Amino acid sequence: MQYVDFDMGGAPSSLSVKEHAPLSTPAGKVKVSVVSFGINRADILQRQGKYPAPKGESSILGLEMAGTVIEVTDGVTEFSVGDKVFGLVAGGGYATEVIAEPSHLMPIPDGMAFFEAAGLAEVFLTAYQCLRTISHVKPAERVLIHGGASGVGLAALQLCRHWGVHSAVTASSENKLLQCKENGAELLINYHTQTFDEEIRNTWPSGVQMVLDMVGGDYLNKNLNVLSQDGRIVYLAMLAGRYADNLDMALLLSKRATITGTTLRNRSDAYKAELVQDFTSTCLPAFSTKDLKVNVDTHYHIADITKTHARLEANDTMGKLVVSW
Repeated sequence: MQYVDFDMGGAPSSLSVKEHAPLSTPAGKVKVSVVSFGINRADILQRQGKYPAPKGESSILGLEMAGTVIEVTDGVTEFSVGDKVFGLVAGGGYATEVIAEPSHLMPIPDGMAFFEAAGLAEVFLTAYQCLRTISHVKPAERVLIHGGASGVGLAALQLCRHWGVHSAVTASSENKLLQCKENGAELLINYHTQTFDEEIRNTWPSGVQMVLDMVGGDYLNKNLNVLSQDGRIVYLAMLAGRYADNLDMALLLSKRATITGTTLRNRSDAYKAELVQDFTSTCLPAFSTKDLKVNVDTHYHIADITKTHARLEANDTMGKLVVSW
């Protein structure tokens, strides 16, 4: 098989395609011939040496892919050889074949191309986890989403619209805000020219029930400021750095706020399986009807793999970057 190798701590230019012996398929797993895979920020961090693969998992980059099942071991009933699937892997997605847990895979919706499916799982499952599994958002509630033009941000906006949840979004440019609006955002905030907590308070004086934040930094107390009573803040990344501003305990206590940090990659197989099952039953059909869609910024050929990491590092994306072999 072929796979994408990298130099630990190296630049995007260190990514290169190499060959590896075919993978053996352990009992209870399936082997997938990968057509396309998605690029995620966790891949960047792993290449930089800041986010190693979980113990026992492949050290090859890649957390999501789409392709065709080519081997099924005894006891696997969910899928058969020839099925077109997409889903999560704990590592190894940047390769022409990957070993997958069948309960972490989903059938590709009717009419969806492999490259689109490759960009679906990570962002939509992450957004679903934050909004529904952790925060239990309900119709008519209000949500603030930072980094709205990112893959997760756009997925979260679509889910809010799908569920009848009101959404506000922050982004860095008018083009990004326009894309957010197309994906369901109602209140658009350019963080370069506007102060998001002031804009939220002017529009929704009682605040928002939930904040989805991948920035951190000096957003912490501003998030608390716009939060309604008993509101929830979910952190899933730290683009502004490892440390946030000094926590205003008075705000935290007066709002009875809940602050949660979450990741998906290092969750248990059982947790991921339940998440995939819930998402498959409640949201996957909406991709066939086009009520939900994958926002693909750019579809690259494997020869251009270095460009994907360079662009994501520069925050030069609106939606998903995906790569096909």
